[in-house]
Amino acid sequence: MEHEYKEFQEYDPPVLYTGMKRMTDVYIPMRDGCQLCADINLPDGEGPFPTIVSFGQHNKDLLDADYNESMPAQPSWSHFWFGNIESGDTKYMVSRGYVHVLIQARGAGKSGEGNPMMASFDHYDAIKWIAEQDCCDGNVGMCGLSNFGVNQLMAAQAQPPHLKAIFPQDPGWCYGMFREMNLGGVINTLMYHLGPMSVDHAAVQAPGELPPELDMAWKAAMNNPDYQMYRNLYNILTMKGQLQPMMFYTMLNPYDTDDAYEIGVKKASNIKIPVYLGSGQYAIDYHFHWQGAQDWYKEIQGVPKKLMLTGPAHRARPFQERGMHKEMLKWYDYWLKGIDTGIMEEAPVRYWVTGSNEWRSASNWPVPETEWTPLYFDSWERLRTEKIDPYAWDGADVPDAFVQTPPTITNKIEKVRYCTDPLPEDVTIAGSISAKFWASIDSDDTNFFVVLKDLGPDCTDRTGRKGEREIPELPEKYLTKGMLKASMRELDEEKSTPYKPWHKLTREAQKPVVPGEINEYNVEVMSVCHTFKAGHRICVEISCLDLPDGACCVCDTEYIPYHVCRNETVLHKIYRDGEHPSHILLPVIPNK
Repeated sequence: MEHEYKEFQEYDPPVLYTGMKRMTDVYIPMRDGCQLCADINLPDGEGPFPTIVSFGQHNKDLLDADYNESMPAQPSWSHFWFGNIESGDTKYMVSRGYVHVLIQARGAGKSGEGNPMMASFDHYDAIKWIAEQDCCDGNVGMCGLSNFGVNQLMAAQAQPPHLKAIFPQDPGWCYGMFREMNLGGVINTLMYHLGPMSVDHAAVQAPGELPPELDMAWKAAMNNPDYQMYRNLYNILTMKGQLQPMMFYTMLNPYDTDDAYEIGVKKASNIKIPVYLGSGQYAIDYHFHWQGAQDWYKEIQGVPKKLMLTGPAHRARPFQERGMHKEMLKWYDYWLKGIDTGIMEEAPVRYWVTGSNEWRSASNWPVPETEWTPLYFDSWERLRTEKIDPYAWDGADVPDAFVQTPPTITNKIEKVRYCTDPLPEDVTIAGSISAKFWASIDSDDTNFFVVLKDLGPDCTDRTGRKGEREIPELPEKYLTKGMLKASMRELDEEKSTPYKPWHKLTREAQKPVVPGEINEYNVEVMSVCHTFKAGHRICVEISCLDLPDGACCVCDTEYIPYHVCRNETVLHKIYRDGEHPSHILLPVIPNK
């Protein structure tokens, strides 16, 4: 289906100023007396100018314009990639006629004390103060990734009158931190691995007493054998929240709230200005940036909005990517300077498709032209388009199975897999994915991981001839994954769709598995945009474990964390017969 929008055109705003004036460690007063520390960078010329604000809790001194001239931006495969240098390219913005203001949130660095994510009026007060300065013409936008992205959405909810548009990339937490961070209720260790990069202040002393309700949760957590297996996480428990409090409180209360969805809808309804959201497939590994960008896009209504979804390579740090900055100023030159850049004539959604390595556009997300296509699990590791017929001899009720022993005694991840035959033509998918399957276990709980891969190319035939009886070892590309804690399987039917199940994830909804009982599991698999080329195979793997890739339970890359898995040997049986039509649901996009 054709749309009326223009193709995307690269925008290259001209250099207007070659010099930059700087004011560092400027203190901005808040209404309660707290002061936020800021750097103000402005063009060396006659103002006033529109202003772009980067507001976040990461160390302002790491974001300094002079400091970041000391080294080139580091790609994600560099050992010197540091995730929190993400406020944007000051020199680029200033040279194009914008003031760039870096503000450190309260409770971090040189700013006053408090919780950086709980000060409801700081964004309003800070933007109002900036707009009143002689250098600002009263038009304010915002910039930055991750923490700087979610702060843009917080600022928009506060509705300061001078904030005219935002450009939040890699935001999160539309429906709250737990759901987007800990997909399917399986605990993500990202917050632990961010510890060495943290700018949070923490006093590490003799652990004190906890309030009674927390003390009960703490004692239960201390006795959890799954936590005990990860000594690095158990150590956080022993310190009672003095070190890495976000990880500590997640382990004490690994549940969502009943009203997470309603809170997300309400937050989004308070945003009354244009929003340009984005993230990339790199965020599949820690979930919440990838999930958050799409969740916010869904819930924000009634204002101009755009969404850009990029590829699997993480953005460089410091965040200076030229293409993204050009797109940002194409947005802000329109909304803050009144220049017709053509951006509002382009499609609202732009997404990068791996495999075919191309940009595509759409009028909405999910893509309206999506053909939701189930592929059914079959015997002999097969994945087929036809549903197994319960009224024919079309499948056996003998389940597939795997046994996983704990990672304290093995590094091997056991799994079952299902693959198509080599594809006769290209197949493109883009959007949300779900897997529905029936399984039994011999324990009261487990984690299910569902991984989607691209195998091939493969020119072989599978026959009875020697050497052709099994699928050969093939090049494989990891695409995406989903996960679900088996005891958190209960769905909220009203909030669920076939392609995006909504699990309640509350303490009250948690139901231990009856050993040996066959249960239905609906796993949300994070969206992906990819073309399986002709001659490749679509592959689905089901397992229950992922592992740290370094000693002492560390990760080689901070944003590819592992999850908290079972300290128990568990037998898993996957059923795929006429009564149990286990399948994965793929968002197929027409290639024409």
